[in-house]
This record gives sequence, C-alpha cells and structure tokens, in this order.
Amino acid sequence: MPVKTRRLSLALLAIMCVDEKKKRRRMWTKKWLGRRCQYGLSNLQRELEIDDMKGFRDLLRMSVEEFNDLLERVTPQIIKRDTHLRKAISPRERLSVTLRFLAAGETFNSLSFQFRIGSTTLSRIVMETCAAITLVLREDYLKTPSTETEWKVIAKDFEDKWHFPHCIGAIDGKHIFIQPPANSGSTFYNYKSRFSIILMAVVDANYRFVYASAGTQGRASDAGVFAHSDLREAMDTGTLNVPPDATLLGTDSAMPYVLIGDEAYPLRPDLMKPYPSRNLNHDQRIFNYRLSRARRVVENAFGILANRFRVFRTTICLHPDKVVAIVFATLCLHNFLRQQRSDAYTPPGYVDSEDANHQLVSGTWRSEGALQSVSASRARNPSVDAKKQRDVLAQYFVSPAGRISWQENMV
Repeated sequence: MPVKTRRLSLALLAIMCVDEKKKRRRMWTKKWLGRRCQYGLSNLQRELEIDDMKGFRDLLRMSVEEFNDLLERVTPQIIKRDTHLRKAISPRERLSVTLRFLAAGETFNSLSFQFRIGSTTLSRIVMETCAAITLVLREDYLKTPSTETEWKVIAKDFEDKWHFPHCIGAIDGKHIFIQPPANSGSTFYNYKSRFSIILMAVVDANYRFVYASAGTQGRASDAGVFAHSDLREAMDTGTLNVPPDATLLGTDSAMPYVLIGDEAYPLRPDLMKPYPSRNLNHDQRIFNYRLSRARRVVENAFGILANRFRVFRTTICLHPDKVVAIVFATLCLHNFLRQQRSDAYTPPGYVDSEDANHQLVSGTWRSEGALQSVSASRARNPSVDAKKQRDVLAQYFVSPAGRISWQENMV
C-alpha cells in the first residue's frame, strides 16, 4: 500500500475513533446514588424519630427536638435550589450527614455508601455545614465574656461547685490528630509521636467553652501556644474586663481573679498553677489538690467532646484549615447542647457523678493559621507577686474560712 494511502487510512481511523468517543454518553450519576430517597440512611432516621428515640440520640448525639431546633437555625445557610437535571440535597440530609460524620468519625467513603451521596459531594457538604453551624451558633454559644458581671458569674460557679474562689476559667490544650499536609515535614509532629494541631481552650465551671484557639502545629508546647495567643495579649493589656481585686470570703486578703492551669503554664498573678511536686509541705499539697479538683473541668470538657464527637478519636485526613473548621463547629455544638441540658449529649450522671467522690482525676473566638510557626518557649521565672499570691491561697485553703471537710483525706 502506498505511503499516502496508508496515512489517509490512519487519519480516517483516528477520526472514526474520535466520533465514537463523542457518541459515548457519560453517566451523570451512579444508579444506586439516584435511589437515595428510597433507601438512604435518612429513611432510617425518620423511622428512629417515630419508633426509637434512644436510637436517634445514638445516631446524631442529640434529641429530635434539638435536631429540629438546629435545623431551623442552619437551613437558610445550607439550602440549595433544585435544577432541571436533579433535585438538590435537602438541608435536613446535609445536617444529618454532617452530624453523623462528627459523631462517628467515619470516612467520607463509608458515609457515601450509607447516605447514598457521592464522597466528593459529601465532603463539600460537611465543610459547608460545619461553617454554617459555627456562623449561626458562635455569637450565642461560643462567646468570651466581655463584662465584669459575666466573669463574676463564672467565678461564683467555680466557688460554689469546685470550692476555688476568684477563678474565671480552667485552661488547657488538646491535640487533634491529623494527617500531615504534603511537604510539611515534622512541623505537626508532637511529643506523642503523632501529627496534630493544638486546641487551647478555657472552660467554665459547667464544662462550657468560653475561649478557644485552634490550628497551631502539634510540635508547640502548651506554654508556647499560650505565649503567642491573643488571650495572653488581652490579659497583659487588661482588655478582658476582668473584675478588680476583691477580698477572699471571711478574710481581709485581697485577691485578683485568675485562670487556673497545669504545670505547663507560667505562674502569673492572673494564672495560678500547682506547686512543683517535690518536697511539698502540707499546705502546698492541699493547694495542689484544690486547684487540680477545680482544673479538671477542662479535662472533663475535652473528654465529653471527644467521646460524643468521635471524629476526635480518629486521625482526621483533611487539611489543617478544614480540621480547624470542624473543631469550632463541634465546640459550638457542645456548648449548644450543654446549655440545652441535653440528656442525649450528656445523660444524667455522665460527668457530675464524680463530684460526690471528690476525686482528682466568642465575642472572641480565634482560629490560628494552620501553618503558623510557634516556638517551644519556656516560661520565665514567675514574679514575686504571683508566688506570694499562691501562698496566700494555700494558707486560705487550710484556714477555717476556706477549708472543706474532706480535703485532709485526699492528701
């Protein structure tokens, strides 16, 4: 066959192949995804609403009434329009799949089969709904106190429930395990030999978060995160509007209002920490017990959060910025359900049963840049005033005005 004829034949064959490809119709969606309305998990959810309230609570970590209340709040932010090609996924399904992701910590692929929604679409729905939850709840349920009266309410709760006077919150950090971003090296590698970002939070006496900062790389220490936080800056500049010093009940000793933290935090006049654990005398051991007993509320709050939203008990395989969005959505939900006194979220006795045993165990809300660099700083020597203040509290806790009946049995 001549060369020109062979080239012409090949060209015609190529054109025929292109035409054949054009004729092939691309599938708009998989057939089993199109039967979502008949067989999706949303149908089971409707059955549980009618027949099994406990099952509904286990599914979404809230009661039907609380779910409907939340749905009414977020619907304007997540509703989509139908098109001539397909019906939009309803706000109810969008909220349900997001809550199930947070409650179970399952992968998007796993949830895709349960809800009959494509995994890519599902991942986008979860992030959009988390942003909507934060938007509609943060002003009412994740707001840092801004007046002296609000701080005094927290302090009174700490004194009444945990017998620690002038305390305006317990502070601590929690590691949120993540899959590190590409080319990030050891930036997110922490002392637990895992990759993480850090959530630093302040909690009131009722296990509610009143301040949160998330996104710092896991390699940073708690003291380093605090040193670079806007909370420390506000404490230094006096913009938190904390009440002025007041006398301790039954004494003439003036004492400022303080946060309480563990050994990782610096000792300051506005932040109390335990005495070092070596060579403690009796009064210092009592002080450490009383502080630890009050400080455990932040540990309990983190425990409730991770146990009810089990996404935090897994490695979250998303970009750190998306993990931060998930963190703030769950903090808003936590406070929302705690304020609703939700039996589905924290059943009676879930946390408060420990109290009888006396055991040890945001107008301003902040999202740190996920790639922010924080050095592992060391706390400087505490001021003389802070040490004297801690000694005054230690003496108060063993005085008739400040002691509690069971404390001697705990040390």
